[in-house]
Amino acid sequence: MEILGLLGDGMLLAVQPLNLALILVGVTLGLFIGAMPGLGSVNGVAILLPITFLVPPGSAIIFLAAIYYGAMYGGAISSITLGIPGASTAVATTFDGRPLALRGRASLALVTAAIASFIGGSVANILFTAFAPLLAAVALSFGPPEIFALMLLAFATFVGLGGDDIPKTIFSICLGLVLAAVGFDQISGAPRLVFFDITGFLQGINFLVLAIGVYGIGEMLWTIETTRGKVTTSEAKMSVKGIVNDSKEGMKRGWKGTTIGSFLGFFVGILPAAGATPGSLMAYGVAKMVSKNPKEFGQGHPGGVAAPEAANNSASTGSMLPMLTLGIPGSPTTAILLGGMVIWGLTPGPRLFVEQSEFVWGLIGSFYVSNVAALVINLAFIPLFIWMLRMPFTVLAPLIFVLSIVGGYAATKDMHDVWLMVLFGLSAFFLRKFDYPLAPAVLAIVLGPIAEPTLRQSLLLSSGDPSIFFTRPIAGPITVIAIILLFLPLINLVRRRMREGNAAG
Repeated sequence: MEILGLLGDGMLLAVQPLNLALILVGVTLGLFIGAMPGLGSVNGVAILLPITFLVPPGSAIIFLAAIYYGAMYGGAISSITLGIPGASTAVATTFDGRPLALRGRASLALVTAAIASFIGGSVANILFTAFAPLLAAVALSFGPPEIFALMLLAFATFVGLGGDDIPKTIFSICLGLVLAAVGFDQISGAPRLVFFDITGFLQGINFLVLAIGVYGIGEMLWTIETTRGKVTTSEAKMSVKGIVNDSKEGMKRGWKGTTIGSFLGFFVGILPAAGATPGSLMAYGVAKMVSKNPKEFGQGHPGGVAAPEAANNSASTGSMLPMLTLGIPGSPTTAILLGGMVIWGLTPGPRLFVEQSEFVWGLIGSFYVSNVAALVINLAFIPLFIWMLRMPFTVLAPLIFVLSIVGGYAATKDMHDVWLMVLFGLSAFFLRKFDYPLAPAVLAIVLGPIAEPTLRQSLLLSSGDPSIFFTRPIAGPITVIAIILLFLPLINLVRRRMREGNAAG
């Protein structure tokens, strides 16, 4: 009951006129920051950080957290309407959101994304409120072997999905891992895979540049190829009755994805250095794996929108937990928030809940208010997003290309990355023509920089003994499940051959 009392006080603090105004402004700004390719919550929070010195520290962190919340919602907008991920956290939303929009069901995709985001955020807020100290302790128990086992599980969900072309999936993952290895080795510091000695490769391949190239330019080229130059306009309609019907259909077909994303996203979010991007990709893979119709994923399934959107919103709240309780940022955006807290004279850590109780519970209360505000504002702007789709593709294609180039350049301020993005777009187009899946490559380039150093650190801890992944109490079960999923296609193939042999006999 004491927690409910503290939460009530925090929510009263959050709805004070100044804080409520900052939440509404922050969420609206975040929505459009998230929707702009190449900008994302990290840049948005960093750009607006100096403005917060005009208000008290508690109000400042509430404002920045509201921007973070809004950006998680906003990332889905350009993913669905234009096929360009607004941020890395919304890449998985593109897999099914864009196909839905091309079929004239953009309203279904946008409404599903908004509701799944709200549910994911709500679940994360409840878990955060009830179990903050306990979950912080669990996060601390995750060392390199546990994190590598989790990354292996994420890869396994994409390989062991049955019905996909397994050799092509493995090739796509390997290609992504190669791209993830470009640049300086994180452990030895030696340069690797610096193609043609071009110095731009020393900084590695920025994930957002890859994502915009693959899903912005590549998607545009594919649409031009499939329409054969015909002028096309998406049949996008909007009405209040349509929103209600889309809400029902989205939740009916996407409840599994929403549930998986809400819990898995929060769990991945609390792990230091993981964040919302791996969480959303893993949620998509698991949702596809447990679906009765996994082949519908990638073709325009509401569950493929619900899972990553619930996960990235849940993970954004989860990443706040290690920041507040341990002083360890759970994502790049929370690293900036942590810096802001230090500047404002607040010391994150276990003592924060005791020494700055009003600040902490005011911030937690603002999570609930921001979540409701983000849902209402997002739904209110859906007609505007739908209107964008009514433009002829002859107008939309140049717009997508310009936004992709500007977004790619804004992410790194480097022309090397712009040329790289164009190359990725062309490569994605040809890979798609030859039926190679792109999602596993994207997954690999996100998880590769996390998986490789944790694998090597684990083997250094065990003097090269791989049994460390099986003997530790948390890493062991996760590794076993991952291996089962990896070999699941082979098991299914053997069973199918035995059934065919019995039927022939």
